[in-house]
Amino acid sequence: MSTATKAVWRISGEEMASCNCAWGCPCQFNALPTTGRCEGFVAWDVTSGHYADLRLDGLRFALVASWPGAIHEGNGTVQLFIDEKAAPEQRRALLEISSGKAGGTFFEIFSAVCSTKLDPIYTGISFEADRERRRARVRVGSAVESTIEPIKNPVTGAEHRARINLPFGFEYKEAEVCNTVHLKASCGPKLTLDHRNTHGHLNAFDLSNL
Repeated sequence: MSTATKAVWRISGEEMASCNCAWGCPCQFNALPTTGRCEGFVAWDVTSGHYADLRLDGLRFALVASWPGAIHEGNGTVQLFIDEKAAPEQRRALLEISSGKAGGTFFEIFSAVCSTKLDPIYTGISFEADRERRRARVRVGSAVESTIEPIKNPVTGAEHRARINLPFGFEYKEAEVCNTVHLKASCGPKLTLDHRNTHGHLNAFDLSNL
């Protein structure tokens, strides 16, 4: 999409993602999802960001989404969550970004593959993550909670460390692979998730519409 008539934006910070796939998530390698369908949760903690001249530092947003098959096959349902502590103009900016309307490859793609878009929800988002230790916990109002920790060796119980490296990735370039201890999301009858011991990852992000 051309950015000629769009505000230039850029956000960077920490991301946490959980889904229903096995550790490693085949989708990261252009393979089909583990169970045939894809269900996931992604949250972003913006440490530095702007939408035109509007600062977005310290704000958060998230999404829950589900597809009947692989993501690229479309027909998904998505629920966006925007940080309630954002001022009205910041809420509008985060919604423009996360909905894909303001451009940016990652969010444009997610918008294109989700035919059902639920009304955005403005709520509190708590985000605790330590990428080096591979531990995180995110809560989104009363709708979503996800906890991730290191993968454990099934014999010794020792922490196992693995990374995904995607030099040309449009979501991230490198991610720490983790175990989603529990992902629970209740976004109405069309979007309810409940997964344990599935894929999770933590990564730095640097996204824009340039």
